[in-house]
Amino acid sequence: QVQLVESGGGLVQAGGSLNLSCAASGGTFSTYAMAWFRQAPGEEREFVDAILWSEGTSYYSDSAKGRFTISRDNAKNTVYLQMRSLKPEDSAVYYCASRRTYIDRYALQLKQAYTYWGQGTQVTVSS
Repeated sequence: QVQLVESGGGLVQAGGSLNLSCAASGGTFSTYAMAWFRQAPGEEREFVDAILWSEGTSYYSDSAKGRFTISRDNAKNTVYLQMRSLKPEDSAVYYCASRRTYIDRYALQLKQAYTYWGQGTQVTVSS
């Protein structure tokens, strides 16, 4: 059973930066893709970005493009999310997720595509 643990959330002013980490552990870690999603109060969980574990190819939502960067460290089984130029509308609980097997890249943005989820870390951006 894979466990994902996010860290790095907190309170930041608008225009600031924050870096999140998600460490995977448990069993034999084997993954095809990892992703970040976020969920604000009263809203659906939405896709932020994803990365293919082997190739390192990344995919971004429109809201993340140009401001967020997803990366991974295969040796540490860890995925990172660097967030810059943060806006109040970026405030949400951020979740990492992983998937073990191949899926079409268009499906990477779907929360149903992921098997394992972390518990989430709160990001609050003040105006």
